[in-house]
Amino acid sequence: MNNVQELKKAVSKNSIYIVLVLLVIGITIVSPNFLSLSNIINLFTTESLKGLLALGVAFTILSKGIDLSVGSIVALSAVVSASLIQEPTYDAQLFPGLDMPISLGVPVAIIAGILIGTIFGVINGSLIAYTRIPPFIATLGSMVVARGLAMLYTNAYPVPMLKPEFKAIGQGSLFNIPNLVIVLVLFSVTAWFLLNQTRFGKNVYAIGGNDVAARVAGIKINKNLILIYTWSAFCASVAGVLLASRTGSGIATLGVSYELDAIAAATIGGVSHSGGVGKIGGVIAGILILGVVNNGLLILGVSPYIQQIVKGVIIVSAVVFDMRKNAKKM
Repeated sequence: MNNVQELKKAVSKNSIYIVLVLLVIGITIVSPNFLSLSNIINLFTTESLKGLLALGVAFTILSKGIDLSVGSIVALSAVVSASLIQEPTYDAQLFPGLDMPISLGVPVAIIAGILIGTIFGVINGSLIAYTRIPPFIATLGSMVVARGLAMLYTNAYPVPMLKPEFKAIGQGSLFNIPNLVIVLVLFSVTAWFLLNQTRFGKNVYAIGGNDVAARVAGIKINKNLILIYTWSAFCASVAGVLLASRTGSGIATLGVSYELDAIAAATIGGVSHSGGVGKIGGVIAGILILGVVNNGLLILGVSPYIQQIVKGVIIVSAVVFDMRKNAKKM
């Protein structure tokens, strides 16, 4: 009996990874090309940028919040970064005559894109911490503002013709591993370290578990909320710069619905919307599950509309499972 109970606990604890393995096996049986090296690399590369967003959004959900602004931050960071590294020979250059040396231009473009996006995280965290505005409303407002600024900044026109040295960042690879995948791995390790090896990570879990008890325990709630939303925006702004680099242009409509995919990945990965429960390993599994589903259905020639329906069903099922699991603990 004890062995059966232990097996059930093990299955429950690792259910997300089991689902991922079963999905891979199932799609591989139907389409053996799924496990080809080129397709696996394509899958990881495609999901890497949304994965960055999920790693950031996971922190906000752990603190019993949400961040709807990350998709718009991607767009704003992308257009700002792209505008500073256009070819000077392009007739419609956003800043005519701007031609910084590569050694200066690339770092400036990257830093500017990341900085403008991260500022929104500070604003989001400050609004939530000091005005008590619900995270949904605060980040919804930021989502609209950031998208509007991206449109205003570019007058809704694309910002193309970026210098090849900048495009090489998002399009290049190291030892045949795409740079985007390497960045995702680095951010995953960083996120794991922050949550498991730092006081900040313990505070995130404590705030999500019971913010009143956390305040009584001496945790500076406001300071940590600002840090949480700053981290989320930082991840999104890095994704925006990389997206501009990969596509070779900055467009104000980039990142539309990315926030939904990020929230979905974190939710599927076991990050509870009740707060205080979730692991980075689960978030990565959630990212891969969505990626495997999208990629597998695409290989099988399934309509994109049906793909959206499948994704919606998966998200709702994950939330229902999370709610039932938490109800049993009460």
